[in-house]
Amino acid sequence: GYCVCVSAGMNSFYSISQLCKFCDLELSSCSGTGTCESNCSITSICSEPEEVCVAIWRKNETDFSIETLCHDPSKLLYGVMLDDFNSTTCVMKEKNTTSGMAHFCSCAEEECNDMLFFSPIVDPTADDPLLSVILVSLLPLLVMGIVVVGMLYWYRTYRQRISQEWESSIKKRKSKPGGLDCSDACAIMMDDDRSDSSSTHANNLNHNTEPLPIELDLLVGKGRFAQVYKAKLKQTTSDQFETVAVKIFPYEEYASWKNEKDIFSNTDLRHENVLHFLTAEERKVEKQYWLITAFHPRGNLQEYLTRHVISWEELQVLGSSLARGVAHLHSDRLPCGRPKVPIVHRDLKSSNILVKNDLTCCLCDFGLGLCLDSSLSVDDLANSGQVGTARYMAPEVLEARLNLENTESFKQTDIYSMALVLWEMTSRCEAIGEVKDYEPAYGSKVREHPCVESMKDNVLRDRGRPEIPDTWLRHQGVAVICATIMECWDHDPEARLTAHCVAERITELEDEMDKLSSRSSSAEKIPEELKIPIQVEIPEEVVKITGIQDIIAVDCSVSDEK
Repeated sequence: GYCVCVSAGMNSFYSISQLCKFCDLELSSCSGTGTCESNCSITSICSEPEEVCVAIWRKNETDFSIETLCHDPSKLLYGVMLDDFNSTTCVMKEKNTTSGMAHFCSCAEEECNDMLFFSPIVDPTADDPLLSVILVSLLPLLVMGIVVVGMLYWYRTYRQRISQEWESSIKKRKSKPGGLDCSDACAIMMDDDRSDSSSTHANNLNHNTEPLPIELDLLVGKGRFAQVYKAKLKQTTSDQFETVAVKIFPYEEYASWKNEKDIFSNTDLRHENVLHFLTAEERKVEKQYWLITAFHPRGNLQEYLTRHVISWEELQVLGSSLARGVAHLHSDRLPCGRPKVPIVHRDLKSSNILVKNDLTCCLCDFGLGLCLDSSLSVDDLANSGQVGTARYMAPEVLEARLNLENTESFKQTDIYSMALVLWEMTSRCEAIGEVKDYEPAYGSKVREHPCVESMKDNVLRDRGRPEIPDTWLRHQGVAVICATIMECWDHDPEARLTAHCVAERITELEDEMDKLSSRSSSAEKIPEELKIPIQVEIPEEVVKITGIQDIIAVDCSVSDEK
């Protein structure tokens, strides 16, 4: 009944992630003697291959509690190093943690942290003296052996990680059609600059009595509901710190904080093209709510495009990673086949997309996100309202005429917004010829912050779209991108492509352009039979381009189930 996924590109040298019980802190009837069950109903695939199963039993003044999780034994857990993680059973040992005494156990077998074994209290005088002497003598050797094995294991894992990053940088993150493999969907993908850090409390509300040791550093963004700071997450055992982003909501914006926290807390959201979430906190002293995530120093896509003209290769990387991120949100299944609740963003725009150090995109700001759970009724969907940023709203959202009977209609609004972002990327690509200063979609046709009514005039009454000049179409790859953009912002929602299809198109285009460049020299023209038979014109009504052949052969269905 469980899905264990291994990326097709991995060889047998890489470990398979562990399967463990994974529940938040829960009350328990276990008194700390004999054998107990965790009574945890959630089984999870660990984020990283090196993680093992862990259980923690605590005794409070009035009750007992058990916490089950996955953890990397090379890192501190509540100020404690795990020393028995190669065991096949979960034998409890008392440890002194940063928040008091607790019993820890760790093990490396499937769901081994479900059954907890407590050492019986025995009379030491009844033990065999010789056996005690032997055990005490062997203990230092055992500890030394565990340390040596742990160091070797860490070194091997580090070497694998460096090798993967090197290969990734050489290939410029080329991926397979669709770009989504099981390792993406079933693990936290580490960022190239290590800003996507893992956390014991990842995807959960921080249950510590004390807030995390975070020092706010610099205000880097401000939105309607919250402010974003660059911050330092201090390590408990050293002067080192980790750079993170902290999104701070005032007390009156609790609903926005909770909605974004709940979406981030869905472990199926984890993907290399979605902002990596660490934890959430309620800061009662400051009367604030915090979301703590990875930090990306390049900033959002709007800022990046304002400062940089991008190359054709960078356009492909940015565009395909954006499409892969949206496709992962919209999909109702993980690549390994396990069901997943589709999510719609509902506020896609260039300022809600971050640029990572490898120039791939990751989606952020899920304050208006909506989980398309099968339990939602038409009334529930109707109450979700006309939300988003007016400039990027799809025609049917501006007109308040969404088809609430079909949840695919919500995904189609995201596709329209994504098309506008792809247009903004293309407008700053050197391959189009003359590159003008950055302008958001619709540019000077509307005010800097247009209202819904002015966008209605432009998009509904005039059927207007951002301009695609003929000069853009002289580059064969850009011509395909433009044709794809036009299919994605089609006035008819059902005629739009899916994000999965867009990602596959750009990947196929990347491969075909490589073949063309390898066949032609600097003095040769591309043969006539290899040219892309596309002509893109912008008449008074939006033209729908469907004649992409020869170069692109992708099945574009209205479902993102692939």
